[in-house]
Amino acid sequence: MNGEQAFKRFFKGESKFPRFKKKKNQDVKAYFPKNNTTDWTVERHRVKIPTIGFVQLKEKGYIPTNAVVKSGTASMQAGRYFVAVLIDSNEKPKEDIEPTNGIGIDLGIKTLATISNNKVFKNINKTNSVRKLKRKLKREQRRLSRKYEHKKKRGEKTATYSANIAKQVKKIQAIHYKLTNIRNDYTNKVVNEIAKTKPSHITIEDLNSSGMMKNRHLAKAVAEQRFYCFKQKLECKCKDNGIELRVVDRFYPSSKTCSCCGNIKKDLKLADRTYTCQECGLVIDRDLNASINLANAKIYKIA
Repeated sequence: MNGEQAFKRFFKGESKFPRFKKKKNQDVKAYFPKNNTTDWTVERHRVKIPTIGFVQLKEKGYIPTNAVVKSGTASMQAGRYFVAVLIDSNEKPKEDIEPTNGIGIDLGIKTLATISNNKVFKNINKTNSVRKLKRKLKREQRRLSRKYEHKKKRGEKTATYSANIAKQVKKIQAIHYKLTNIRNDYTNKVVNEIAKTKPSHITIEDLNSSGMMKNRHLAKAVAEQRFYCFKQKLECKCKDNGIELRVVDRFYPSSKTCSCCGNIKKDLKLADRTYTCQECGLVIDRDLNASINLANAKIYKIA
């Protein structure tokens, strides 16, 4: 089915000619529809994948045994195999809770998110556990580079993909996988904690992430913060909990506007972490001031 879709896109001129997936790539997936009644039979410790048969599950209890499975996808990442299934569920509607006032969220590099109610969520990439993994990743990538360079020194014109290189690639993939899990887990916890306050609306800024990535001094820090991923998870959480998600235009001067009197400070620099208003004398943290302005924004779009 994936091959058919790829060829259709190719003949329409929407993509290039389909190619086989490389062995070292991590985005290798296989989709399995339910053709027979016995396909995708789910038991406590195993699941029956069509054409493959029963496969043992390492993690038990995630797939309900009494659910009706429609289809599934098997994938591989960092040497581990995963299965994701589509099921019919009859979830009970959540009880309505009286909403509180709306909040604004200012995303940044120094801290992940600053909320207008004085709540601040730290940058997970500055913790010791992530820094240790990043140092380990740098060492393993250096080892991989040396393996390729060693092959070139031996007279090989092109560095071929050998067994030892494959082992080293798997080590690097495992570290990337662990870092991704840490960041995803932290983003899920932050979004969940924000939604638990049950605000009437949440306002965020439409950040130009691709434009920020062009700055070579900030590109790595911006990529590690995963702003787009945060917005996606927040949008999904707001839909589940009946919260209105507002998106303000990226050119809205949330940081330069005084949250008390509305005066705009045009000469505010990125290095100024404290906002001082020259009109009313307000002294406030830059990110907190921006989040309050976002919460009170009048011009916005509904996500």
